[in-house]
Amino acid sequence: MNPRSLVASSRPQVALGIAPDRVTAIAVSRTGGRPTITAHASESLPPRTVSAALNAANVADPAGLASTVRHLFDRLGQRPRRVALALPDTIGKVSLLRFEKVPARAEDLDQLIRFQMRKAAPFRLEDAQVAYSAGAPIDGGGREFVVVVTRRDVVREYEAACEAAGAHAGLADLASLNVINAVVAGRARPEGDWLLVHVTSYCATMAILRGGDLIFYRSRGEEAEGNLADLVHQTAMYYEDRLGGKGFSRVVLVGAAAAYAGMESGDWLRRSLEDRLRTTVQIMKPDAIRFADRISVDQASFDLYSPLIGLLQR
Repeated sequence: MNPRSLVASSRPQVALGIAPDRVTAIAVSRTGGRPTITAHASESLPPRTVSAALNAANVADPAGLASTVRHLFDRLGQRPRRVALALPDTIGKVSLLRFEKVPARAEDLDQLIRFQMRKAAPFRLEDAQVAYSAGAPIDGGGREFVVVVTRRDVVREYEAACEAAGAHAGLADLASLNVINAVVAGRARPEGDWLLVHVTSYCATMAILRGGDLIFYRSRGEEAEGNLADLVHQTAMYYEDRLGGKGFSRVVLVGAAAAYAGMESGDWLRRSLEDRLRTTVQIMKPDAIRFADRISVDQASFDLYSPLIGLLQR
């Protein structure tokens, strides 16, 4: 799944992920069209450096964030001029818009999507960046569209941190949308209906896909009520009742080892989800991408890098 990026140009060789608790980076080379990770690094951020809010300023310490980004580039052994940027899920509103008839002209489609999102966005659309891509087809020639709306000034805060470190963010998107890309690019491309559960220290995101088409998306912040297993169960019930679901061909859990470090690497969460869903839950493994000689990552690190892997495979 490749939504049109919030910021887009040609594909960079370095990806950077900024979250409330840390910054991560990977560098890749491409041989035969397939990326290979040649370097990776991750550093924690002081509390309250980044807040990852939907409708408020996000970066409280721009100089500190830029300094961390520069240090990560040093650890990669390069100073890239351009990077791909994975942004926190909670800074964007993701909607699925259903059109029984799709305008033939791109300009008309753009206006129609913006008109619909004007009613749904929690901020003025004139102050927003709007990205969208075609989703699942509808009988009769219609189609759903996956639409991501963010405040332009919020995205700009993250871009500015890259620029202060000497790099232009030529491609930017929400983290979980690119975890989907990483899963699809793995050795076992999911078929039928499948569920992604992406867990981080600051939010949890659930996405249901029908083949390669997103048909459900929900992200909740750490302040939300209820535990994750309950939320996943509610998602599964919605899938069956409202989306005509006949069962998941695959359930993929990404991020448990990183988000629940020290708690059996998140395996307790996998077992809990299996009990609720009554199906096998797979942990995404580092087989979605090649690593250069003498480079390896543990499961927790791979969880952190998975959005960046997805970004660089677009």
